[in-house]
Amino acid sequence: MQPRSYLEELNPAQRAAVEHSGTTAAPPLLIIAGAGSGKTKTLAHRVAHLIAGGADPERILLLTFTRRAAQEMTRRAQRICTQTREQPLRWAGTFHAVANRLLRLHAQSVGLTPSFTVLDRSDSEDLINLLRDELGFPRKSKRFPKKGTCLAIYSHAVNAQNSVEETLAAGFPWCEPWNDELRSLFRAYVDAKQTRNVLDYDDLLLYWQQMMAEPALAAAVGERFDHVLVDEYQDTNALQAAILLSLRPDGHGLTVVGDDAQSIFSFRAATVRNILDFPGYFDPPATVITLEQNYRSTVPILDACNAVIGLSSRRFAKNLFSTRRSQQKPILVTAEDETAQVEYVVERILEHREAGIALVRQAVLFRTAHHSDQLEVELARRDIPFVKYGGLKFLEAAHVKDLLCVLRWVENPQDSLAAFRVLQLLPGMGPGNARRAIAHLEAQRFDFAALAHFRAPAAAAEDWPALCSLLAGLHRAAAWQGQAAAVHAWYQPHLERLYDAAHARSGDLDQLEQIAAGYPSRERFLTELTLDPPSATGDEAGPPHLDEDYLILSTIHSAKGREWDAVYLLNAVDGCIPSDMSTGHSEQIEEERRLLYVAMTRARDHLYLIHPQRFFTREQHRYGDRHVYAPRTRFIPESILDCFERRTHCRSHGADRSSTEPGTVRVDVGARLRAMWS
Repeated sequence: MQPRSYLEELNPAQRAAVEHSGTTAAPPLLIIAGAGSGKTKTLAHRVAHLIAGGADPERILLLTFTRRAAQEMTRRAQRICTQTREQPLRWAGTFHAVANRLLRLHAQSVGLTPSFTVLDRSDSEDLINLLRDELGFPRKSKRFPKKGTCLAIYSHAVNAQNSVEETLAAGFPWCEPWNDELRSLFRAYVDAKQTRNVLDYDDLLLYWQQMMAEPALAAAVGERFDHVLVDEYQDTNALQAAILLSLRPDGHGLTVVGDDAQSIFSFRAATVRNILDFPGYFDPPATVITLEQNYRSTVPILDACNAVIGLSSRRFAKNLFSTRRSQQKPILVTAEDETAQVEYVVERILEHREAGIALVRQAVLFRTAHHSDQLEVELARRDIPFVKYGGLKFLEAAHVKDLLCVLRWVENPQDSLAAFRVLQLLPGMGPGNARRAIAHLEAQRFDFAALAHFRAPAAAAEDWPALCSLLAGLHRAAAWQGQAAAVHAWYQPHLERLYDAAHARSGDLDQLEQIAAGYPSRERFLTELTLDPPSATGDEAGPPHLDEDYLILSTIHSAKGREWDAVYLLNAVDGCIPSDMSTGHSEQIEEERRLLYVAMTRARDHLYLIHPQRFFTREQHRYGDRHVYAPRTRFIPESILDCFERRTHCRSHGADRSSTEPGTVRVDVGARLRAMWS
């Protein structure tokens, strides 16, 4: 291949970005890369083009958000550079990896020794927990945030460059009364890390930022690089943006790539303001080049995506287009309720599989991990293997296991494993006390009523009668309906005490109650879930299952950067998208709009958005006939409905498992009623 013939692989916009201002110290460049527009290809070609033009690979810095992205970019640049007989770059990695490398080079200058170690998140939580205990905060009269929450508050404040007060008000309002104590805890945390010569993830960026605040050190680091390129710039936080601007105050040699329409990680302190405001950071403003040709989706899918994001209040204007023609619009399905939604999705999945689209090329997306609970059980029942991204499957989550263990113990009083777990949910009931309680129950021939006479430790005394009453009552109860709800009602205060994000976890248990209502008995419910549970989950697929194929389930956040032939989006309703937890102000609502856009742009050929009309509600922790009708997501108003094909789906009551039981009597009541008027 002749030198620079690699540029012929690019479309005009990609080539303009790659060749921006030659290969010298170029003015700042912002590449707005629409979904599926070849962002990685463009950035890799720009790196290679710089090297082919004479830039020293040792003096090019490429910052990405994952190690895999850095490796992929380096591999592509290596391939192109090999064609041009040049060498690839050497400084490529995540923000944290590059920070670690720079800090070891300049350790003495920032008060570190080169041998410092880095704590992972688990280590950091354990250190926070030790300090909060030493400070006596867990022994306060009111609940103090647990270690994970404390670390989350600290991390968000650091990365967003906000005060503790601002952080609590924005994301942790229930912790606001603990503002002073949290400040003391964080001060102790910083002291403890420095005493131990350790840094956590956030310290890597903090030390880098502080190093760049010193003119001499900033010059030493800045002069190391001629070119700085940043991938996924829409996902940067205030701390990372400050580091970049310190590296390149005038913007020369700085290239950032991203898509404001895909900025969806504010919960990690990322801010869309970084990419929106980027051109104005410099004088003259940065050059903006927009990549609009999409190589992933069909024209009708892109028309719908453009219509959804086109209603955003502030954005970089772009209109994705494609040469992939199709007559099939995205399908907007109005389903009777959540059960009908699951039924419809599973039917379409199997239909597409029979038409030649493998399960692994299909994905079900959802706003929050527990939204797939009911679907997971149905997939397991139908022997459809799947892998889930974005959180544990709900049957494997600790809080769901807790509730199931209560029911298991009630069903079988001799189940000491379930008993051991349940007993230790109470404060003060450690392993020793739990064993003694189990021995007492065994001595009383497993009569739950006798547990009331066991002397619980003082810390558990207040909660002990309620547990004894629950166990004895459920064991005697003849009716199964409502038992899961009763356990949830008892468990809720313990859930809030034991785990962070109790609101989201409680949603898992709401779903479990609905699933339990579909079984005729406690034994059937527990047995079927135990013998045929959903397959294991993880960031990577496990061993092949069944047909060596598996469906993908994923939160929208975890789906970013991926694509499938067929995509099904659950719960396209207000309250889910946008989440009812994210409608406090306009910035949150706009991020939820972008979340829907990200979900839709994952689809290549088939896109389904399902809108369940009816959601059952809870009243005193019991499900009944009370329900609400959920409106279609506000992000698909009447003005853009022409971009979708409309369908409806009602639950197939004839497919209900209860109707297949032997001895079921079928009566044509309709015929009898007609006969009354003959």
